Amino acid sequence: MKTLKTYLFDRFNLLFPLFSLTVFSIFLLSVRLKITHSFFYLFLVWNLLLAMIPFFISIYMSAAKQLKKVKLYILLFLWLVFLPNAPYLLTDFIHLCLSPMEWIGFDSLMISVFAITGLAFYVVSVKEMKQLCFKHFNQKIVLKFLNILPFAVSFGMYLGRVLRWNSWDILHNPLSLFMDVFTIITNPIENMEAWAFTIFFGLFLKLVYRFYKKFLFRFISI
Repeated sequence: MKTLKTYLFDRFNLLFPLFSLTVFSIFLLSVRLKITHSFFYLFLVWNLLLAMIPFFISIYMSAAKQLKKVKLYILLFLWLVFLPNAPYLLTDFIHLCLSPMEWIGFDSLMISVFAITGLAFYVVSVKEMKQLCFKHFNQKIVLKFLNILPFAVSFGMYLGRVLRWNSWDILHNPLSLFMDVFTIITNPIENMEAWAFTIFFGLFLKLVYRFYKKFLFRFISI
């Protein structure tokens, strides 16, 4: 616990903007709830909490003095399973079609802030995990893994948004999930939507990561 507290204190410049974005997101949603008395967009809070899970896994692993191989692999697996939840907030823009016309502008801003927050947790979590993996695995393998990671994440987003799978279904209903994944991979022509979604968002996530790395990380001193 002391190690984790020390780690969090040392990373204040990183954590402060992340949690500031989180607070601002919740504030905007609270304003909407207060004025409209509508709980429709309350699901954004749940999605944001899920987006934070891979981040907390990565900082826990980074703060740990020593990780046994079994524990390392389990946490890395859980991190990978939950990682698509971070950029998943981007897909919540589809709910704007259900917003009243007088709230379209505010709802667009609110969802944008939630999506930016989710992306920030995604980017920071990936960077933390990259540094951690460099300590435990061959760097060339890690770099190759990072090149395909955005596409794996975007594929996970597709499974969640379109096919409505959840991260925990990999344990709760693995066979059906595997069959859906296998069908998409082996029948690309019949599943062009899945491939287009995966490629588009995969490229977008790569660009987002480069943007954060080039501009944001200069100011938060990761």
